[in-house]
Amino acid sequence: MKTLAGKTALVTGASRGIGRAAALALAQAGAQVIVHYGHRGHDAEVVVAQITAAGSRARAIQADLAESDAPHRLARQVRRIVGERLDILVANAGIAKAATLEETGVEDFDELFAINVRAPYFLIQQLLPIMCRGSNVALLSSLAARAAVGELSAYAATKGAIDILVRHFAADLGPRGIRVNAVAPGVVQTDMSTFTRSEKGRDMTLSLQAFKQLAEPEDIAAAITFLASDQARWTTGTTIRVDGGSKL
Repeated sequence: MKTLAGKTALVTGASRGIGRAAALALAQAGAQVIVHYGHRGHDAEVVVAQITAAGSRARAIQADLAESDAPHRLARQVRRIVGERLDILVANAGIAKAATLEETGVEDFDELFAINVRAPYFLIQQLLPIMCRGSNVALLSSLAARAAVGELSAYAATKGAIDILVRHFAADLGPRGIRVNAVAPGVVQTDMSTFTRSEKGRDMTLSLQAFKQLAEPEDIAAAITFLASDQARWTTGTTIRVDGGSKL
């Protein structure tokens, strides 16, 4: 069903992984999708081609979200494409770096916060003028925000920040009729996650989960699409765990 027909959506980090799956799912539901990418232009154009071949509209736009002014430039590009209305923002772009406390450097720490926290914060700020009653934002949290998993303390801190921001943004934007939520995946089979490529990693992942199978990006995209729909019209300020029952 085209539950998002007539809607416009921006998905950051949409050239691969969860972002790609979310862009395809939103398009399948009828939305026009802006496919943001940082460095994988060819991959983003492949996503655009898949969406247009299926009968929906899409455009690819580039911005390196590690740069301090990137959210502002990205927002300007979006406004030139969609005009004065953006219905759906999926702030998916992010990076992960595994390191112990002793191994974590200042540059890595700062880059994690720049892309995972600063970029979505200011992107929401800059897109507010074209978001209106009924618009919604989905941010990407993580299992790591609520449980110690591997050597991810700095990364986990960025996702903990997202969980806090969701509540503040939902409270601030609720009077405008804008919903803000987060989706918190567990371990997902993506290019960014090398953990599940080894037998040891797969076994460890399955030992954490109630469901004894590995998650695919489409499993997370389904939750994002739900949050974008009117079926989630009374859901805001929450982080939805989509992790197969991890660390129960």
